[in-house]
Amino acid sequence: MHAAAGRRRTRRNGYVLGAVAAAALLASTGYDAGSDGRAKDRGPSAGPSPAGAPSPTDAPSASAAPSPPGKPGAPSPTGATSSARPTGSAPAQPGGTGGGAVDACAESDLSFSVTNEDAAGEPVRHLLLTVTNRSGRTCTVHRYPSVLVGANAQGPVPVIKDSDPKALASLAPGKQAHAALLVKGGRMDEYAAHELVVRLQGPRAGGPPGKAVTVALPRGVDKVWGDDGGRVTYWTTASGYALDFIMSL
Repeated sequence: MHAAAGRRRTRRNGYVLGAVAAAALLASTGYDAGSDGRAKDRGPSAGPSPAGAPSPTDAPSASAAPSPPGKPGAPSPTGATSSARPTGSAPAQPGGTGGGAVDACAESDLSFSVTNEDAAGEPVRHLLLTVTNRSGRTCTVHRYPSVLVGANAQGPVPVIKDSDPKALASLAPGKQAHAALLVKGGRMDEYAAHELVVRLQGPRAGGPPGKAVTVALPRGVDKVWGDDGGRVTYWTTASGYALDFIMSL
């Protein structure tokens, strides 16, 4: 009788151990044992994360993400700059370039010459005064030349105000400026002249003129007749523009 009871305990222990082992096996494969002893699918169990992959708690938050680098050379909104246009430049003249903040030409910077604009055989009344920049720097001739028709003239020839090109004549090395000169306007007090006396004006309007420069008359012309009807134009880099103001006079 004791032997039979021992065998029943042994079998019962074996059943318990077997059930425990089976439950452990089902748990490892993703199954649960229901109350009826049948296996129920729990779905695949989450396997171990691949080596080196961060867990959800290790992933960086959006606020910690680094900002994208800016483009090389792109200015920040507060540090942006713009190219400012240069100030102080004068508008372009007809046939020339605008004058800017350039030093005034000195008499020694220029060569002076005069050409006759009248046809051969006609009285010499229309002249073109030309200055050429022979220096190695850019310089400016201001307003209009102060011109005496002959050393004994009573005063400088008046300017034709409408000839103002509204721009300074700035001359790079080798470039020229022109002023047209009417020596005789059919008025009174006629007199003979054998040369022209020219002075430059400085940057300040009304300031004293520069040194006197004696300019020879055009080749083949030994004298001209002047009177109080003479006129001169402003400096310009376009000779035709200057001559337009005197050729009809």
